Amino acid sequence: MTDASTGPVTISERAARRIGEILGKETGGAMLRISVEGGGCSGFQYKFDIDRAKAEDDLVIERDHAVVLVDPASVPFLAGSEVDFVDDLMGASFRINNPNATASCGCGTSFSV
Repeated sequence: MTDASTGPVTISERAARRIGEILGKETGGAMLRISVEGGGCSGFQYKFDIDRAKAEDDLVIERDHAVVLVDPASVPFLAGSEVDFVDDLMGASFRINNPNATASCGCGTSFSV
């Protein structure tokens, strides 16, 4: 298990609060899974899912009752990233501040490395 402020992926206080709100409405030990998949307008895209099962090799990040899972294939793409939650004129959404991304699309959900 990784502390959200010291691991390869961190979770902001705002994101932890929102994740906690979302997971609080779920049953059966729900966790947020973040993964990276091929696709999107920039080559890769972030995917967010509710998951109730943790794989043995998942990276587990906890902060303030928020539990986030990252599969081992996605960890290198997310290394050093911060998961944040923003509520602005574009709407409310999770945003990943990824230092590995060399370009991203306007919507913020796809990127290239």
